[in-house]
Parts: sequence; C-alpha cells; structure tokens
Amino acid sequence: MAKAKQAKIKKTAVKTYNNYIGGEWVKSSSGEWFDNVNPADTTDIVGRFPRSNEEDVNRAVAAAKGAAKKWRLTPAPKRAELLFTLGEILRSNKDEFTRQMTREMGKVLKEAGGDVQEAIDCTYYTAGEGRRLHGFTTPAEMPNKFAMCVRQPVGICGLITPFNFPMAIPSWKLIPALVCGNTVVIKSGEDVPLSTINLIKACEKAGIPKGVVNIVNGFGDAGAALVGHKDVRLISFTGSTTTGAMIAEQCGRENKIVSLEMGGKNAIIVMDDADIDNAVEGSLWGAFGTSGQRCTASSRLVVHKKIYKKFCAKLVEKVKTLRVGNGLDPKTEVGPVIHEDAMQKILGYIHIGQKIDKATLACGGNRMTKGDFAKGWFIEPTVFTDVKPGMRIAQEEIFGPVTCVIPFSTLDEAIDIVNGVKYGLSSAIYTQDVNNAFHAMQELYTGICYVNSATIGAEVHLPFGGTKGTGNGHREAGTQVLDIFSEWKSLYIDYSGKLQKAQIDEVEI
Repeated sequence: MAKAKQAKIKKTAVKTYNNYIGGEWVKSSSGEWFDNVNPADTTDIVGRFPRSNEEDVNRAVAAAKGAAKKWRLTPAPKRAELLFTLGEILRSNKDEFTRQMTREMGKVLKEAGGDVQEAIDCTYYTAGEGRRLHGFTTPAEMPNKFAMCVRQPVGICGLITPFNFPMAIPSWKLIPALVCGNTVVIKSGEDVPLSTINLIKACEKAGIPKGVVNIVNGFGDAGAALVGHKDVRLISFTGSTTTGAMIAEQCGRENKIVSLEMGGKNAIIVMDDADIDNAVEGSLWGAFGTSGQRCTASSRLVVHKKIYKKFCAKLVEKVKTLRVGNGLDPKTEVGPVIHEDAMQKILGYIHIGQKIDKATLACGGNRMTKGDFAKGWFIEPTVFTDVKPGMRIAQEEIFGPVTCVIPFSTLDEAIDIVNGVKYGLSSAIYTQDVNNAFHAMQELYTGICYVNSATIGAEVHLPFGGTKGTGNGHREAGTQVLDIFSEWKSLYIDYSGKLQKAQIDEVEI
C-alpha cells in the first residue's frame, strides 16, 4: 500500500505541457499523452506531453494561415526587432534551459550550454538579416526601364526537428523562416519536446504575434500529417536518411519545397606529419562528443600507416579515461544515448564490427549496467582498429559512441576512403603541410571541411549541409539559409510610356 501511494504521488508530481496553437497553450484533441524520460535515469520523468494527431496539425496550420498576411506585411526590420528580443530572452535563461536539456536529452552540461548558445547566436545573427534581406538591381535591356529583384516569403513552413540538438536545430529553421516573413508549425523531436517548448515560450514572451509560431508535440503520425497538409508550402526536415527520402518523395508529388538535412559518415585524415596529440584530442571530441549522436561525428579516423600504431595506442589510452555518466554531473564527459532502441542499434553495430567485419575491438563495446548505469542507456566509448574501408562499420552511420581507425599510405588514398561512402557532410585533415591541406580541401567532397580540427563545431554564420546522401543541396545557417525560406521575385518597371518588347525590339544607338 505504501509503495502504491508513493508511486501515485510521484505520478501526480510530473509536470504536464501543452501544444501552442494560435497563441494559446492547448491540449491535444487526442486526449493522449506521452512521457519525456531522462535517458540517464529512466525513473526520472521530465514531463508529460500531448500526443498530437492530424486534427491538432490541422488547427496549427489554420492558425499559421490566419496569421500569415499580417506577419508578411510586417516590415522585416520590425520582425527582426522581435527576434533580437528573443535572443535576449534565451540568453537570460541559458542556465535553466541548459539543465533542462541535459535532463531530457542526456548530453553533458557543457554541450547542452553550447546547444543553447548556438540558438542564441543564430537568433542574433539572423535578426541582423532583417535589414539585409538584399535583392539587387541590374541594367535593363531596354531604355527607360528599371530592373531589380526582391525576396518574398514562401508561406506556411512545416519544421520537423530531431533529438540531438534540441534547441539549436529548431532555431536554425525557425528564426530564418520568421525573419523572411513566413509563419510556421513545428513538430518537435518526441524525445526532447521540452527544449523546443522553451524556445517557443521565449517567442511568446518576445511578443511574436499569435499564430505566427505554433508547436505540436508527438510522433511520426503528427509529422506525416504536417508533411501532407495541403496548405503547408515548405517542409524543412532534419533526421534519418530513410525518413528524409520518404518526405522528399511526397513533397515531390505535391510540388512542395523541401529542405533535407540527413545522415553522415564523417572522417578525419591524420597525416604522418600531424601533431599526434592534437589529432587524438580532436578525434576524442569528434567521435565521443554528444555520445557520437551528431550527424557530423568523427566516426572514421583515417590514419597514415607510419604513425598508425602510435596514434591508436594514444587514442585508446585516452578513450579508456573518459568519464561516462549522468550529464548533470559537471565531471561527466560522455552521457547516455537517447533511448533503448538507439542503444540496441549501436550494440548491434558493435556486434557486426566484431563478428562480421572481423575488426579489432580495441576498447569499449559493452553496455554499462553497474550501479546507477542500470537506470539509463549507457555504452562504453568504443574504438575499432584494423578497419578496412568497405566494412559495414566504416560505411554505415552508427550514431553512437563508436569510431573506427582505418590505415592508409598516401593522401590520395585517404581522400578516396573519405569520399567512398554515400554521405558527404563533414571531413577533416590534420597536417602541418599547407600543400596537403589545400589539396584535401579541394578534393574532399563534403559540405564542411576542417584543417587541424575535428569534424564537429559548425558556426552559425557559415552555410551548414552536405553532399550526396546527406541532403538535397540546401544549406542551413549563414545567409544561404534565406534561399530556403524565401523566393525570388523579379521586378521590371517600364517608364518609357510605350510598349517595349525585350529581345525583339532593336535599341537604337
């Protein structure tokens, strides 16, 4: 009886959250809820969230549609002022948002703080574009005629975001969409709904008008309803390649704009002249930051044969010292993975690496279950050596704390290894030779390339995205993101007082 009473008290203590539709916080019409669980301690329920359905999506899109004209006609500098205020609110709440993110997603406090900071940076940077939504003027072909082009908003944007950057990635999509004059509906990552809600609450506090920003919480059925809604003009998706391909197919049939950011199988090249200690530190950060749950994670380390044994020895020694644990502990360096399904997938790849690929398991490889680890989804940081480029663990995205070390003899061989996967997001090279660095920068077919750094750490003022299976050619961040969330309109003003036929009438000189 005492246990039942205690469980009841704990259940009623869980905080309940709602959708945000048309400026109001409302329950789902489904009447169903789902629990947001701390991946480091599954007995800790972060909150209870509405499991939205198609009806909720329809209401959210209707709210966005109702607010669209007024927001579109609001001058861009005025829209930007609200976004700057949003940045100030995010900054003043950074510590609270950081702790809540670590609790729901698992990443360590420093990384969660960086996630929130990236949202702050994105908001400040993009707010500046409110006075720089530049078009251009150009000479017309005919006399007494003026020609120019301007940007116009796309319309209603559906944003579907993942778990690994719970505030940064929503901000990459939301803020540019708003500064361009669009209204939006966000379907948050079902594993991390609180961080996206924190972003939307900040929008509300900043004074962004009702209906301009809407959020529905839930699972894939809510996302599918958003993708399929006839009034949604654009879908911006970050997630798996499989899901992205299905979204692209549907958007293609319905002639919608679609922006995809999907998987990666990123590699660091370590040349024989590299600073080995620096390369090892970069590899640790790139492979095991966010427990390897980054699309830019350094899941392949392509190392010159002359230094291969020395590099592997130093790397494994360092990996064995990494502190794994609850991200809320400031001493923790590697947190849990997001949920049990992810853990089982990662352990499955570790099995493939050992039993099918026959690579050498240099360290790690196990689920951690002793003591408090039993309450969460923890995997030892794992390194495979003696890996060949064609092995599955060297080709397929694992999305966990696993990296593999591949030997090479020449730089061109290393470049072929890096390019020899279906993805093309990020790459890196460690070398002291400027010629090798520039040759690699030219030949590595990825959207991002680093020299003497890991494959992670993108900054908001440069375009973010990849080649091949990583995406569909669009870029987030930088000014290039404006090309996703706006469309060009060319304007011709003829003040000659007569009909002039471009390409037909001859101009007298």
